[in-house]
Amino acid sequence: MFADSARIFIKSGKGGDGHVSFRRELYVPNGGPDGGDGGDGGDIIFEVDEGLNTLNDYRHNRKFIATPGEEGGKKRCHGANGKDLVLKVPEGTVIRDDETGKVIADMSGDNRRQVILKGGKGGLGNMHFATATMQVPKFARPGKPAQELWVRLELKVIADVGLVGFPNVGKSTLLSRASNARPKIANYHFTTLNPVLGVVDLEGADGFVMADIPGLIEGASEGIGLGHEFLKHVERTKVLIHVVDAASTEGRDPVEDIHAINEELRAYNPKLLELPQVIAANKIDVIYEDQEGENPLERLKKEFEPKGISVFPISAVTGKGVKELLYHVRSLLNTLDPKPVIFEPEFVMEVDSTANLPYTVEKTEDHHFVVEGPRIEKLLGYTNLDSEKGFAFFQKFLKDSGILDDLEKAGIEEGDTVQMYGHQFDYYK
Repeated sequence: MFADSARIFIKSGKGGDGHVSFRRELYVPNGGPDGGDGGDGGDIIFEVDEGLNTLNDYRHNRKFIATPGEEGGKKRCHGANGKDLVLKVPEGTVIRDDETGKVIADMSGDNRRQVILKGGKGGLGNMHFATATMQVPKFARPGKPAQELWVRLELKVIADVGLVGFPNVGKSTLLSRASNARPKIANYHFTTLNPVLGVVDLEGADGFVMADIPGLIEGASEGIGLGHEFLKHVERTKVLIHVVDAASTEGRDPVEDIHAINEELRAYNPKLLELPQVIAANKIDVIYEDQEGENPLERLKKEFEPKGISVFPISAVTGKGVKELLYHVRSLLNTLDPKPVIFEPEFVMEVDSTANLPYTVEKTEDHHFVVEGPRIEKLLGYTNLDSEKGFAFFQKFLKDSGILDDLEKAGIEEGDTVQMYGHQFDYYK
């Protein structure tokens, strides 16, 4: 079965923790810190695979997790980096945040490979935190956490021209007549359930790619039938060809059909109505001169040509009028940007830069606690604790970073002393 959408969970690898260790060598009883750094976690990477044309690989397997980085070791050993996880997708796949619907990346055009989630950075070992005032650091920096996200993959065909219209109006026949495509054709509704692409070659002019967008029904923009599955494929096209049954062989009114399809396009995405449109009035080979009522071709021209939409009478079966239609479409494309339609990114993954700051809370004797860590030491270096605002800022930092919670877990009581790099404070709630 053709799959053009999927909802999957992706998660990068967590960074490995830095290591706490000290040199233990003969004749060196008090060796310095030698804890190594943790390895970086693996990234989640999406890559275009030219051999794929569906998202079938993601219909059953829904969770994709990269490997974490390894913890650092003693003797300054660096932990191994986690392995990146590369997810292969067909060209034209749009990756959206599932919750907001915002575009994360469009795997089209020059964008063949993109890192979607970065692995967590490996934590620093305690060998990095030795200072003149702290020669025996008993802490290391934890690895940064992994990033995770539910995303929706949508495959939108990459074609210059889209054929739209109700079922059984001759879109597949026109595509097979105009291009090298060979869609399956039969006389029943919803013959085409998959988008079909064909390359149109024109003598003396550049060719273009045309897509047969599966037949629409009224209410498609509301998801009736397979409406949303079809309409999303129109979004990349630059020119729309309305294919209508000008002979009304099934009793449909071609003028009303075009208005109905445009209403579905407007309801789904109003920008689609800004695309240049052309009308292919098909099945003229079965229109008879003595047919009652106004000539359907004249009705179509009277209704739409004043709006700048050209009407071309054609017979997809015999080929009559098809060449004139295709050269007109080529002339429209010549006025447009030749680059493929790319969906710009709208979503940026937020990273908490204050998470997992390294520090230690240690009870050294009764009613006395020592708190150490590089961020604390740096903060004390530029914070004026003698000012009311400065002290309030430092208290907020202790609360927000979780240090006060950890002191309470360690058993601190009111009136106990907390020591931080030459500063001593009495603890009160």
